[in-house]
Amino acid sequence: MKSLKIQGTLRTELGKKATRQLRSEGMVPGVIYGKENTHFAASQLSLRTLVYTPDFMIAEITVDGTTHNCILKDLQFDVLTDELSHIDFLELQEDRKVIAELPLKFIGSSEGVKAGGRFVPKMNTIRVRTYPKFLVEAIEVNIEKLEIGENIRVQEVQVQNMEIMNSPRIPVASVVTTRALRQAETDAAAAAKK
Repeated sequence: MKSLKIQGTLRTELGKKATRQLRSEGMVPGVIYGKENTHFAASQLSLRTLVYTPDFMIAEITVDGTTHNCILKDLQFDVLTDELSHIDFLELQEDRKVIAELPLKFIGSSEGVKAGGRFVPKMNTIRVRTYPKFLVEAIEVNIEKLEIGENIRVQEVQVQNMEIMNSPRIPVASVVTTRALRQAETDAAAAAKK
């Protein structure tokens, strides 16, 4: 699994004035939630790879010589500048389950697409609860048997050692009729009537 090393500094002063000062220096305040909550700050540049990617990664955050293995919990962006203003992490503990958003990876070539339909992914990630040792980079979803007009729903996604937290009836992906295919069907029906 991909991991990213982040160097952080321990925050001793909390509050609006201190966080405003950190942000003006190009730092992002953050919290690691674990056995003990750790308030830290890291540079915007070091967090960019983790924040702006669809990949699931484990962050190895070193604060004052102590390394914490974490997953991303929450992000906050500035309303006006759209810059990252705060970040929260959840420390991984082997004996405690975590809830994580794992990316979906669609594999195979759909029968509906081969017949002229268009594949439409409806979800990019799925929420699961599992132990840290069972976390994976992505959950594979086979779409080979998907016909035109059909959906794959959350309940059909196969996972091992994980509990899916999303509603089971939500569509994950579908194959829809394209405009060209509809036009061809209309032309064929008109020709049959003549």
